[in-house]
Formats: sequence, structure tokens, C-alpha cells
Amino acid sequence: MDDDAVSRALTTVAGEHWGRLVALVAAQFRRLDLAEDGVQDAFAAAARHWPRSGVPTNPPAWLLTAARRRVLDALRTEATAHKYAPQLIVDARTEAVAAAAIPPEGDEIADERLRLLFTCCHPALPPSGSAALVLRLVAGLSVGEIARLFLVSETAMQARLTRVKHKIAAAGIPFAVPDSDELPARLDTVLAVIYLVFTEGYAATDGPAVMRTELADEAIRLGRLTRRLLPDAPATRALLSLMLLQHSRRDARVDAAGRPILLPDQDRSRWIRSEIDEGLDLLAGLERVQLTPAAERYVLQARIAAQHAAPAAASDTNWPEIADLYERLERLTASPVVRLNRAVAVAEADGADAALGLLDGLEATLPGRHEVHLVRAELLARSGRRSDALTAMDQAIAHAGNDATRTYLDERRAALGDERDPTR
Repeated sequence: MDDDAVSRALTTVAGEHWGRLVALVAAQFRRLDLAEDGVQDAFAAAARHWPRSGVPTNPPAWLLTAARRRVLDALRTEATAHKYAPQLIVDARTEAVAAAAIPPEGDEIADERLRLLFTCCHPALPPSGSAALVLRLVAGLSVGEIARLFLVSETAMQARLTRVKHKIAAAGIPFAVPDSDELPARLDTVLAVIYLVFTEGYAATDGPAVMRTELADEAIRLGRLTRRLLPDAPATRALLSLMLLQHSRRDARVDAAGRPILLPDQDRSRWIRSEIDEGLDLLAGLERVQLTPAAERYVLQARIAAQHAAPAAASDTNWPEIADLYERLERLTASPVVRLNRAVAVAEADGADAALGLLDGLEATLPGRHEVHLVRAELLARSGRRSDALTAMDQAIAHAGNDATRTYLDERRAALGDERDPTR
């Protein structure tokens, strides 16, 4: 089998099963650090062996067996294998045994990824560390991708992850979904982490594609599981509504070449109406209940998404209402990302000149983000300041980390005017 076919197979398995593999190994050995290392080593072993032997009939089972063996080897090195060896008896029927050890999706509350999620979000851990750990272990993002999401260096993020895993081991944090009376204390962190996973799936920070649909799907699945634990929590309902409303547009957000399609230009017949309806049903009535600040943030964002999802045509969008919702959200969060989105809404409602001032200082508060420069370029172009718009678009291209986005920005710049100086 050629290396490209193996690489594609491994990429698919990683996207669909990384979090589950880490969770299963962690559940067995109660060591998150060794679980992650074992799964990484298993993928490395597959990259070496599968070109010769072929992709096995059950790739996740093969990887699970390999990961368990590597964890056992590590435990032997630590001279503690006698405590764990009885738990790892792998007979000659490797794939059959491993496949039997991968539980079906039936009992959702017992899902190992949900256990892993709550372990990573234990109140003894700092929220930023919890979020990073979930993105690494549950979602399978690379350390570099997580570092870019948190606007820190890769070295700093690796150190943060190591500290959190050591703290879990030292504190003896259990690998389990907490009792019902402990759930509310962890809910804000759990939901924040789920939304981080969704955000990376909705708008990938790196790689060849605009979206990472498998991550968004995983976030929604975790959101559903969490809602089963706390069905009446407004924040859980609001976040699930928000994710469904945004994700419902996935089939219309890129063209055949994988380039992004702006919201006004999307074919709304390709939006998934059942998900929009579910999102609107979840949102209904939440504005009339008492909300925590965290819940209010999700409700406001879901209401904005609903304003985009409900109209039959882009021309029917209520931009003044969206601008007002963003203003309320900015007062609540003081988020520069919210300010950026508010500027877009204000431009649609009141014109580009009214929105340009909202962008002042955002390059400093959102360093390395191409979106600030892109919005500035578009607003400057609308205001007739073509030269300034081209400069801003060059900055957007320079900061784009995603291949498809960079291609799209090149095309947008070409539409704005003349070619760039080839020496630049």
C-alpha cells in the first residue's frame, strides 16, 4: 500500500477516533500522560507498519491494542507494571479483542470521552489548562494549533499541558463523570471547552480546509451529552442552540474548491433546516429566564445566529437587531472578537464609515488574526479608500494560517485592484 493511502487512512482515523482512543486508554490505566503518549506512539507505529501490511480491517482496534501495549511498556519502565498487568491481557486475536474493548455509542452517559471531558475540567485545575487539555486529548488538536488559539508560543503551551497532566496525576483526580450535585460547579468550564472545540471545527486555524467538520460534530455530540446530564440548564440549551444554528450552514460555506463563501452569497437551500429548527426550539423562551453571565453570553450569541438563520433571503436580515445584540454582548464580555463582529454588523446597518472606528486597536488585542485586517480592508474599500484597502488586505494575507483562506484572500485582493509588487 502506498504511503499516501496510509496517510489518508490515519488522518481519517485520527479525526474520528482520537478522543475515544485516548479516553479508553486513560480509563483503563488512569494516566492521562501515558494515555496520550501511547496513542501517539500507536499512530507512529501504524505509519511504519501499514505501508507493508496494509490498513487493517478495524484501524481503531489496531491502534487501541498498540497504544495499550506502549502504556504497559511505560509502566514496566516505571517498575509499577505489577499493579496494571492483569488489566492488559491481549490474546492472539488482536483486532477482535481490541474491537470488543471499544464500546458502542449506545449508553451515552457512560461515554468515555464525556468522562475524559469532566476529568479535564475538574475544579482543581485552572480553566485555561482544562480547555487546552480537552482540545489536545478529546479533540486531538496539535500543540501548535492550541497555542495559536490561546495566542501563546508552542513551547509555552506544551509546558502548560504538561503541568496540568502532572497535577491530575498528583491530585488523584478521578476519571469519572461527577455526581449530580457536583455538576453545576464544573458546567461553565465544560461548556467553554466544548465551544472552543466547536470554534476550531467551525473555522480552522491551520491546515488546508476552512472547516474541520469532525471537530464541530464532536462538540455538538458532547453538548448533547452534557445536556442529558443537566437538561434544564439555560447555558447548556443556549450553547447547543448556538452550535446547531451555526453548523447548519456547513454544506453551503465553501465552494467545490474548498474556498469560503460569504454568508450573503450562500445557497440557503443547502442549510440543514432540521438543525435550524432544533436550534430555534432550544433558544425559545430563554430570554425570559434568569441567566448567569455565562448563560447570557451563549443566549446572545445564539440569538445572533438565529437572526442569520431565520430569514429566507440575505436581504431580509435584520442588521440593526444584530448590531444591537453585539453591542450587548460586548458590554458583557469586553471581547475584541465581539467588537470585530459588531463592526461588521454596524457596517451593514449604518454604513462602513460608522463601523471603521470600532476597529481601532484591534490589531493589538487580536495579534496574528487575519480577520481584523480583512474587515478593515472591506470597509475601507466600501468607503472608497482603495489604496488603504489594498494595504490592509496584504496584512490579512500575511496573517492567514489556513491554506483555503489564503487563496480566498488572494482572490479578494485581486478583486480590489491591481496586482501586488512581485518583489514583496
